[in-house]
Amino acid sequence: MTDRPILFSAPMVRALLEGRKTQTRRILNPQPGDDIDNAGDCETIIDMATGQEIHARFAVGDRLYVREEWFTTPAYDDLAPSEMGGDEPLRYKADDATFNWTEADGSRVGRRRAGMHMPRWASRLTLTVTEVRVERLQECSEVDAVQEGVTLIEESCEDPVEAYAALWNSINGAGAWEANPWVAAVTFTVEQRNIDA
Repeated sequence: MTDRPILFSAPMVRALLEGRKTQTRRILNPQPGDDIDNAGDCETIIDMATGQEIHARFAVGDRLYVREEWFTTPAYDDLAPSEMGGDEPLRYKADDATFNWTEADGSRVGRRRAGMHMPRWASRLTLTVTEVRVERLQECSEVDAVQEGVTLIEESCEDPVEAYAALWNSINGAGAWEANPWVAAVTFTVEQRNIDA
């Protein structure tokens, strides 16, 4: 069991908070060739052409603390996240929720903080990995797409897989779905608390 950060966009954080997202796909790096062994319900595959083991970076039991876009008050604009101690007022972009924010802090937010720089103490969502599958991206089923947190209305699509393909392309660039990379399909439970709470 390992604790590690995982980055999500504001719409996906909202899906986590609303209980609509319990699965994510992350591209394997490096990408294996077409001839592999152990694909499916596993955390490691072997590229038969090179003999290289390729790990999914996730394992059942891992705990993931969600990193997301955030703000502090203008008074903390000159502090790097690593210089903060954990008592600073925070506002989360995804839903405008606050942590340690008082009336005295006012309504003005400071500069935008990228999710990749969110300290562990500032995370408010903890995911526990329950399943890891290595598969091609387009093996995503309708059930998987729904668990990815997509909605048909937002994507103007006719089915969940089409909506997920549109979301994937919006995040990873035009043609990313069609490239059909090998991914780690990670299923998890969501707790609305800090990983250290």
